[in-house]
Amino acid sequence: MSQPRKRIGLLFGGRSAEHEVSKLSAANVLRALDPDRYDIIPIGIGRDGRRLLCDSGNGGGRGAKSLEIPEGSPQVALLPGGAGEMIVLNGDAGSTTLRLDAIVPVLHGPNGEDGTVQGFLELANIPYVGSGVLGSAAGMDKDVAKRLLRDSGLPVVPFLTLTPRTRVDYRRAVEALGTPDLFVKPANMGSSVGISRASSEEEFNHACERAFRYDGKLLVERSVTGAREIECSVLENAAGEIKASPLGEIVPAGSHGFYSYDAKYIDADGALLRIPAELPAGRAQRIQELAVETFKVLGCEGLARVDFFVDPTNEDSLFVNEVNTLPGFTAISMYPKLWEAGGLPQSELMEVLIGHAIARHERRNQLALA
Repeated sequence: MSQPRKRIGLLFGGRSAEHEVSKLSAANVLRALDPDRYDIIPIGIGRDGRRLLCDSGNGGGRGAKSLEIPEGSPQVALLPGGAGEMIVLNGDAGSTTLRLDAIVPVLHGPNGEDGTVQGFLELANIPYVGSGVLGSAAGMDKDVAKRLLRDSGLPVVPFLTLTPRTRVDYRRAVEALGTPDLFVKPANMGSSVGISRASSEEEFNHACERAFRYDGKLLVERSVTGAREIECSVLENAAGEIKASPLGEIVPAGSHGFYSYDAKYIDADGALLRIPAELPAGRAQRIQELAVETFKVLGCEGLARVDFFVDPTNEDSLFVNEVNTLPGFTAISMYPKLWEAGGLPQSELMEVLIGHAIARHERRNQLALA
C-alpha cells in the first residue's frame, strides 16, 4: 500500500535583497519534489513580510523559471505550537485551516537564512529543512562565523570588522591586513550582494558606503590574489551522518574579476563552473574534511555549502571563505550540481533533506517530553 502524500510548505521570497534569487531557487526545488510523494503548498513571503498562499501551479507550473507571488493571494499564518496547523485568511469569506507536515525554506539572506525564520518554525513546532537557530545565525554572520572558525584553528583569510562607529581608513586597513588589495563585504548578506574590491582610498570609501547600504556591520578582507574558488556541498541524513560532496571550482570571467552578483545571475557567461575541480586527490580530501569540520564547528544541520580559497602561488595554502546554510538551488547553483556529480540527483537530495528534518523534529520533541 502506498504511503499518503506529505503536505510540504515551500517557503520562498522574503524581505532581503536576495528575494529574486529565492524565487529562482524555489522553482527548481518545486521541480525536484516528487508530486507522487508530496503535496506542495507554495508560500511566498512578500517584500513587506506578509506570507501569502500561492497557486500550486504558480502560473508556469513545474516548468517555471521563477515562482511568483501574485497580488491578492490569501494571507496565511502558522499557529504557535500548532504542529503544522496553518490558518488561511480568505478575506470576506472567512478563514480555513491547512495542516503541513514540514516546511522547506528556500530563503536567502536576512530574515530567512539568519535564524529568524528558523526560530519562528521552532515555535510553530513543525519540521523544517536546514540548520536550526544557532547554526543559521552563526553561518549568516560572516564576522561571527570567521571568529568561531579562527578560534577553532581553521584557516580563514585575515579580516577586519567595521561598523559605522568603528570605521578605519584605507591606510590603516592596508597596514592591518598587509596588502593594498582588499575586499569589502556586508557581514550579513549572500549572493555576493554589496561586495566590492578596493585597491585605492577612493575605491575603499566607495566600497564601504555601498556595503553599509545592506548591513550595519561589514568585513574588510585581505585579497588572495588570483585565488581559486573551490566549493563543497555538505549533507546530513536522518541518522545524523554527515558527508561531503565532490568539489567544484568557480572560474569567474575576466570581465568580472571576481564572482559578483552579476557574474552569478545576470551574465550567462559570467563564470565557468568546473565539476569536479582539478585538484590532487590528497588536497581534495583535505578540503572535504575541512568542509565537514566547518559544518560541525558552526553548528550547522541538514545542509550547507562551504566555500574555499586556494592560493594559486601555494596550493597547499587554503582558506575557508564562508558558509551558506541555505545555498542556492537555481539551475546554475553549485550545491545541487555537486551532489548530482556525486550520484545523488536533486529529487533524491530533497528526500534526504526532508527525511532529516522530520527525524530531527521527532528527536527534539522526545527530548522535550523526557
